[in-house]
Amino acid sequence: MTAHILVIDDDPVQRRLLKNMIERSGHVAHMAENGRAGLDMLDRKGGLINVILLDLMMPEMNGSAFLDALAERENTIPVIVQTGQGGIETVVMAMRAGAFDFVVKPVSPERLGVAVGNALKMDQREGRGRGGRRNRTETVHFDDIVSASPEMLRVIELGRRAAQSNIPVVLEGESGVGKEMVARAIQAASDRAHKPFVTVNCGAIPHNLVESILFGHEKGAFTGATERHTGKFMEADGGTLFLDEIGDLPLEVQVKLLRAVQQGEIETIGARFPQKVNVRLISATNRDLINEVREGRFREDLYYRLNVFPITIPALRKRKEDIPVLVRAFVQRFAGEQKLARPLGVSADAMALLTSYDWPGNIRQLENAIFRAVVLSEGAELNAADFPQIAAQVPGYGLAEDGAITWEATSQRMPDPASESRLPSVYPDFRPTESASADTGPDNAILSVDKGGHVRKLAEVEEELIRFALKFYHGQMSQVARKLGIGRSTLYRKLKDYGIDPDNPVKEAA
Repeated sequence: MTAHILVIDDDPVQRRLLKNMIERSGHVAHMAENGRAGLDMLDRKGGLINVILLDLMMPEMNGSAFLDALAERENTIPVIVQTGQGGIETVVMAMRAGAFDFVVKPVSPERLGVAVGNALKMDQREGRGRGGRRNRTETVHFDDIVSASPEMLRVIELGRRAAQSNIPVVLEGESGVGKEMVARAIQAASDRAHKPFVTVNCGAIPHNLVESILFGHEKGAFTGATERHTGKFMEADGGTLFLDEIGDLPLEVQVKLLRAVQQGEIETIGARFPQKVNVRLISATNRDLINEVREGRFREDLYYRLNVFPITIPALRKRKEDIPVLVRAFVQRFAGEQKLARPLGVSADAMALLTSYDWPGNIRQLENAIFRAVVLSEGAELNAADFPQIAAQVPGYGLAEDGAITWEATSQRMPDPASESRLPSVYPDFRPTESASADTGPDNAILSVDKGGHVRKLAEVEEELIRFALKFYHGQMSQVARKLGIGRSTLYRKLKDYGIDPDNPVKEAA
């Protein structure tokens, strides 16, 4: 298949060399001398371009600024970064910004061919796979929510209780934790299961249009209202209205929302009389609403009307025992959607890498990372090398020039799952051996099984390891963070999460 590749490089000699390599491979090359010219080219031929080959160091608009501009446009064309510096910090920054792969100048035709081939494979498979991913309108049940952590099991239990009545529910939590999925499960478990489920992202609507979109308007109600518009409340009549990012609602709209919640009626713009609606309201926010009330950005009376049944969904970093379960579920789902001829597993080194990352984008970010890895998978299982963008952000891992993942903590390649003895003792896939016991072991051992012979929760093991490290290094925070392979800010956050006093890390007996 002939592909169209956009080369963005300020060096005319380099452009000619790359053009020659690309055309010898049977592809079509398009040239741009800097990032701004590259964006102009995409505006003209965006639908034609399959891969972008991007130089990082350029005048006017460098590679990093170009990647930022692509992200703002939500452009998903795979980008291969080329750098003459060879510095891993530069490459890591580019990978974090969304680059698909990198090559070091001068790149050989063979290495460029492999990078372009993988990028084309990603472009083609992702285009086919998007149609098979979970549809936002698909019915979701509580049994579809994959979890192994007590925190999420508690969320599911609260959701089931909320589904038994029509009281307003507020779902609190960071972006990407799955608030909409929980809202859909509440709807599916309620007596409104076969009624409309209407979602509104309050943060994505211009403030001057929020009232019209929520409550509707009559023809001629204002300049530009050339026809009657039915608002989201009327669309959801009899069913459920999910207001995402409700903290972004303007104060003047909050007044009308309060009336809708209190009296079950809405005021359509331009209408003479209010209209009755029967709507179950579920709200979601990633903000601290009570703090928004204190700051005067959210009405106190509306807060207490909405916050009848609050459910807080914890961030993924606070329930890391869910990560292995979610990873396997996503791999199984995406492998089925891609119609892979072979079963696809996850190696121990990959699971260790994924579990050690804090996932600031939560489940949404994890899902996208697994989808990308499955699309590009070649072997029978995913390994750490399939997650270069994650490895670039985890202390102790690095990127070699050949694209392999190195484990800097041991100056060796990532551990082989066949070599169990080299795996750190805090990996999530423990398997108790005959000699393993919950009652025996050296004083500095961190046991992998509890007294009942079951694998301990990852959070418990992590907390125990942090307490031991604080005691071992006499509370020297920089050394503790360095030896644990995490940043100091991450260490302080974990101390807060686990309630650990750095001056007295020994856990008191219950």
